[in-house]
Amino acid sequence: MYDYLVVGAGLYGAVFAYEAKAHGKTVLVFDKRPNIAGNVYTEKIEGIHFHKYGAHILHTNNTKVWNYLQEFATFNRFTNSPVANYKGELYSMPFNMYTFNKMWGVVTPEEAAAKIEEQKKEITGEPRNLEEQAISLVGRDIYEKLIKGYTEKQWGRDCKELPAFIIKRLPVRLTFDNNYFNALYQGIPIGGYTKMVENMLKGIEVRLGVDYLENKAEYDALADKVVYTGPIDAYFEYKLGTLEYRSVRFENEILDKPNFQGNAAVNYTDFETPWTRIIEHKWFEFGKDESGNDLPRTIISREYSSEWKSGDEPYYPVNDKKNGSLYAEYKRLADEEKKVIFGGRLGEYKYYDMDQVVEAALKMSELILN
Repeated sequence: MYDYLVVGAGLYGAVFAYEAKAHGKTVLVFDKRPNIAGNVYTEKIEGIHFHKYGAHILHTNNTKVWNYLQEFATFNRFTNSPVANYKGELYSMPFNMYTFNKMWGVVTPEEAAAKIEEQKKEITGEPRNLEEQAISLVGRDIYEKLIKGYTEKQWGRDCKELPAFIIKRLPVRLTFDNNYFNALYQGIPIGGYTKMVENMLKGIEVRLGVDYLENKAEYDALADKVVYTGPIDAYFEYKLGTLEYRSVRFENEILDKPNFQGNAAVNYTDFETPWTRIIEHKWFEFGKDESGNDLPRTIISREYSSEWKSGDEPYYPVNDKKNGSLYAEYKRLADEEKKVIFGGRLGEYKYYDMDQVVEAALKMSELILN
C-alpha cells in the first residue's frame, strides 16, 4: 500500500517523510506516543510553549540545515545564556570573564589566563579520568564549583570513575560573552516545535498511539521499505543484551507569578541539590505570548537525571566501550535487514543535536530517494 513506513514522528522521521512525499512516494508514519514531534514536542499551556520532554534550542553552523528548517518555521532570536547556581552563588556559563571575575576577582583576560594556567599544573601526564581531564582544562576551582556536582548528578557516577573523553574540551572564553553555543544560527521556532513538525507532515498519513514492535510483521507488510527511528536493541527484542541510557525525570509547576528565575535555564552545580537544572519555559519566547503581551504566569521544570530502566524515556546513550561494542553487534544485525533503514538518536544509538538529526535524515533521504 505504501512505499515507506516511517516509525517515529520525531525530527528524523518527519524530515524523511517530507522528503519521500516530495519525491512522489507514498508514506505512512507511526508513533506510539499520542503526539507527533518526538522529544521536541511542545504544547501550549498558560500561553507558553511548554517543552514537555526537556528544553530544545536549535543551534547550528550548517547553513543548509538552517535554510531547510526555514521552510517550516520562522525562528526567533533566542540566545542560550544559562546561569550556574552553586549554593546560591551565581556564575555565567560558559566559562568567561564574568565567571572568572566572580570566582577569583580577576579583571583582565591576562589575569584570568594566568590563574587557570596555575591551577592546571596540578595534573601532570595524560588525564586518567573525567576529574583529571577537567582540572587539566580549567583548574581545580572551576571544576569543584561548576563541573563536579553537576556531572556526577548527570551521570550517576563519581567523576573519578567516568572516562576522560566525556569532557574532551571545555569552552574557556577570555571575553565577556554569555552566548553558550556561539553558533552561526540559533533560535526557537515561533509557535513551538510541534507546529514546525506539523508543517513537515502536512498531507502525510500519520497514525498515533501505534506501537510498531507489537505487530511488526503485520505492519511491515504495509510498505516496501521501513524507516525505523526507535531503539535498535528493542527492534531485535534485546537478544544481544540491553543498551544503556541516561534518562531524565521532570517535575513541572505552574506558578502564579510572572517571573521565577529570570532566565530560561539555571544549572544547579552542587551535588546536594537533587535536580540538575530548572527550566523556565516562557523565557524561550521572551516572556510574551504570540501577540506580544506579557504573560502573567510562568511554568518551571526541575530536571532529575537517572539511570534508564524499562518504561523510562531513553535520552542520552552511554557511549562507553561496553555499550559501543554491543551497539556494533546490533549494527551488524541491522545491516542484514535489507528492508529497514535505522536512523536517529535511538536507531543509531548516538547523541545527536537537532541540526545533526536533520542533516542525517537529509543525507539518508538523498541517498535512498535520488
